[in-house]
Amino acid sequence: MTAVSRYVKLLWTIRGHEKKNRSVADVFRQYVDRHPNKTCFVFEDQEWTFQQVEDFSNKVASVFKNHGYRKGDTVALFLENRPEYVGIWLGLSKLGIIIPLINTNLKKASLLHSINTAKCQALIYGVDLADPVKDVASSLDAKLALYRFDEKPGLPSSSLKEKDLTAFLAEAPTVSPVVQDKGSYHDRVLYIYTSGTTGLPKAAVITNSRFMFIASAIHFLVGFRSSDRFYTPLPLYHTAGGVMTIGQSLLHGGTTVIRKKFSASSYFSDCVKYNCTVAQYIGEMCRYILAVPPKPEETQHKLRTIFGNGLRPQIWREFVDRFKIPQVAEFYGATEGNANIVNVDNTVGAIGFVSRIIPAVYPISIIKVDADGEPVRNSKGLCQVCKPNEPGVFIGKIIPGNPSRAFLGYVDQKASESKIVRDVFSKGDSAFLSGDIIVADEMGYLFFKDRTGDTFRWKGENVSTSEVEAIVSNHINYRDCVVYGVEIPGAEGRAGMAAIYDEYGSLDMNRLSSDIKEHLPTYARPQFIRILTKIDLTGTFKLKKKDLQDEGFNVRSIKDKIYYLDPKTGYELLTPEVYDLLQQGKVRF
Repeated sequence: MTAVSRYVKLLWTIRGHEKKNRSVADVFRQYVDRHPNKTCFVFEDQEWTFQQVEDFSNKVASVFKNHGYRKGDTVALFLENRPEYVGIWLGLSKLGIIIPLINTNLKKASLLHSINTAKCQALIYGVDLADPVKDVASSLDAKLALYRFDEKPGLPSSSLKEKDLTAFLAEAPTVSPVVQDKGSYHDRVLYIYTSGTTGLPKAAVITNSRFMFIASAIHFLVGFRSSDRFYTPLPLYHTAGGVMTIGQSLLHGGTTVIRKKFSASSYFSDCVKYNCTVAQYIGEMCRYILAVPPKPEETQHKLRTIFGNGLRPQIWREFVDRFKIPQVAEFYGATEGNANIVNVDNTVGAIGFVSRIIPAVYPISIIKVDADGEPVRNSKGLCQVCKPNEPGVFIGKIIPGNPSRAFLGYVDQKASESKIVRDVFSKGDSAFLSGDIIVADEMGYLFFKDRTGDTFRWKGENVSTSEVEAIVSNHINYRDCVVYGVEIPGAEGRAGMAAIYDEYGSLDMNRLSSDIKEHLPTYARPQFIRILTKIDLTGTFKLKKKDLQDEGFNVRSIKDKIYYLDPKTGYELLTPEVYDLLQQGKVRF
């Protein structure tokens, strides 16, 4: 009943925005009028009021209008976390311009791909990101305009022949420019890219309506307040930080504390310093925070709620108990998808709840799939719903025009089509296929199990990579760890391999061997361990699994140390000689 009443309030609010054809900028302006001097953003030692954010965004709109940009144009943003980040895209959106938010970790091919796939007319980049821009400059479209942004105007122009955006802004008026064709409710406003753990990033389409639904859904369903002070150390180019939390300020009048980059040791210190009442996390962060030695600030905070995704059940209670967290609002969702859910009642480990009494209230389901993640169909060619405690793929019914049920997909239409399943429960219907394996208990609580493609079979059993990662991570002091399946000549299925970040080589392999044998069944134990001395993380602190999986365990081409699991002695160093025997099928697993 709690979830239903909050969901109705959400739909009522969204319906009001649709009737008035409001954009994100329109809603924000209402809060500027209501409390212009209230703090909107806090960043390091700066405080930005709602009026200051509005004035800055108006300057941006004026500059780009004067430079000839208009509705439907695409201007990419490549900038570190800071209040101006939001002000820039908010100002551009007032002209109806679409803003691709480029991951600041990208370089060379990935960066070039992200700019080109969005068909950009211009790129705004931070002065501290000039080097990666220079690396791809010669490959960019000659018509692409470059705008450099820095805190201080007047830096000399570089070889890029860029325009000094800071200087233009210094001279621009703070009044909103007159625009004949501004952004409206259904217009595209942002492109947000997938993290790129399994290939080049894909640009997901975010319209004004989609932005409003995502930010407002978490606001109403979790019970946020306009008086809350939100803390986010997440990158603003992703949905979690850039829409869910920033949206609390833009659409609901809250105050958001922005941190340039995540710091495990500063997480709770910051929450205390800035009097935060709500803090955001992702699961990888929680591991890092738990690894920090205890200190008084970690329980002196005023946090009422933490919200995010990926807090593993294996560390959930430990995290909540140690840091005295009253409520955890774990959510599940994909930027491009409509199968989104949130844990509203603090159930440990759950990503949400769907009533088994009135399931039609929120049209999401879990369907049976085969080993390749393809739906298993009945004699009528329709999909089958999973029974309680039976794992399957999470789907969301598509209803075009409904912001909670629409599937906007990616800029790349072919990639979009691959995420749609048709003829689900009746001929002609369709649903968003999340690709994630979820299980629901008898009550209707949902629990994340794994991603399709990440589960592999070994010794006749299905192995969940996320479950193995969680257990291994707990026994290596929460170091970065990623698990994947690799092929061994002459063996059926895929053997488990774990890549562990151990920069200083301090990992005790004998201890790890005994811990793994004690806590994992034979089939789930990683047969190979790769020790990474340097890592390449995505913006959401994930290791790039596909690259590691492609490299396998070939010690003749990999410089990292690799160990293999000897059934009798535990983990032994994989030498070129043993590798050759493996390739010849002379070593048994």
